[in-house]
Amino acid sequence: MSWIQQAAGGCVICVRVIPRASKNQIQGVLGDALKIRLQAPPVEGKANEALVRFLADTLSLPARNIGLLSGATGRNKRLRLEGLDVAEACSRLNVSER
Repeated sequence: MSWIQQAAGGCVICVRVIPRASKNQIQGVLGDALKIRLQAPPVEGKANEALVRFLADTLSLPARNIGLLSGATGRNKRLRLEGLDVAEACSRLNVSER
């Protein structure tokens, strides 16, 4: 299983979030997830909000096109990216598909 999958109207990505990092950055693919470091703390949904904002900026997508499917309270999350196919998402994230 890959960290990214094509879905109707977009794609779904699996992410492993590392909160309280020194800076926001994509660290690469770790197993079946894209590892992302965020400065935000993991309290009251702040890390989830920061993740959506970071991905929206990185992917040049409106934040409303990014939806959290699962993992709201954990480090492993699944997100839906509307209007972006797998190849374009990988290109914008600067990571390989596999």
